[in-house]
Amino acid sequence: MTNKNIPLCKPFFDSEELDEIKEVLSSGWVSQGPKVKQFENQVSKYLDVKYAIAVTNCTSALHLSFLGIGLKQGDEAIVADFTFPATGHSVLYCGAKPVFVDIDPKTYNIDPNLIRENIIDKTRCIIPVHTFGQSCNMDAIMEIANEYNLKVVEDSACAFGALYKNKAVGTIGDAGCFSFHARKGITTGEGGMVVTNNKELADKIRHLSVFGMTSAWNRESSEFTIPQFTDVGYNYKMSDITASIGVAQLRKIDKIIERKRELAQYWDAKLQKLELIDSPYASKDVIHIYQSYVALLDERVDRNKLIQKLKDNGVQTQIGTYASHIQPVYNSEQACPISLDISNRTIALPMYYTLQESDIDFAVFHIKQAIEELR
Repeated sequence: MTNKNIPLCKPFFDSEELDEIKEVLSSGWVSQGPKVKQFENQVSKYLDVKYAIAVTNCTSALHLSFLGIGLKQGDEAIVADFTFPATGHSVLYCGAKPVFVDIDPKTYNIDPNLIRENIIDKTRCIIPVHTFGQSCNMDAIMEIANEYNLKVVEDSACAFGALYKNKAVGTIGDAGCFSFHARKGITTGEGGMVVTNNKELADKIRHLSVFGMTSAWNRESSEFTIPQFTDVGYNYKMSDITASIGVAQLRKIDKIIERKRELAQYWDAKLQKLELIDSPYASKDVIHIYQSYVALLDERVDRNKLIQKLKDNGVQTQIGTYASHIQPVYNSEQACPISLDISNRTIALPMYYTLQESDIDFAVFHIKQAIEELR
């Protein structure tokens, strides 16, 4: 078989991104300005949500959302355990405690049946993570949140364009947070977005994203005013250079999602013929966008050695993601055995718009060989 070098992911850029960047550079306005507003407006329209605030990354989006809902020292937040630690870190930034809850072994998402037993008087919010681009069971989560008067901040880092019962993920809770990192469906290199239908929350998040400075965004007024700093805010604003890439990427989002769903079906069919590896589950209630295609290995296969063997043969893979509760930074007392097991057995396989079926065939050939050697 011909040698190949297949990356785990690869952003899809063409001349449109270059044209948008050139426009911004030529304008001379490269920090936050009109292109950011254009990007925000287009995201708002695409997701059918009232407010969108562009920021530096999804971590800052989460941090601002937690500040916006009033999460503070001494509070607790319910966090899906199987997630990149940015989710839990953002809770710590507010002085609050992340309480990790185990997951559904099929969807890799937080198990709603385990949420209630972790709610106490100090609990202020639930943070569902739409893992790898598949929506959580938001009906069940919102029912619990309403019952206990809790806020819901959706960690939608991997799920821009995903749907839950025909509603855009990230628009169901009080706020939704997206990432435009290089591995995401559309990318600006780094970048993030907070969306909400709550004007008061949107105004507070935007205010805190620009140093807690008044009038920083008020460019409609012709009267000169000196801004005042009324709150401890942050420099989390997106630049027009970054937003220009987002504007171009957003034009491609539907065809990127369509192609990746086609590729996922091809992966599914190929993996069904292999032993000791299962394709990811997709719920009938969702549109899974496959930010990552994450398969599950039998416990008899050493996942880490498989990753190394595939790399040696030109196929880049990676772990699924982390079991947060075992990370030393949290000193967590929670036990999430399913998340821990899944974190040790999941493998992210190549998935990107320009991936070809022949690339998957090549990868599957080497996966089969490596599994047979490692079993």
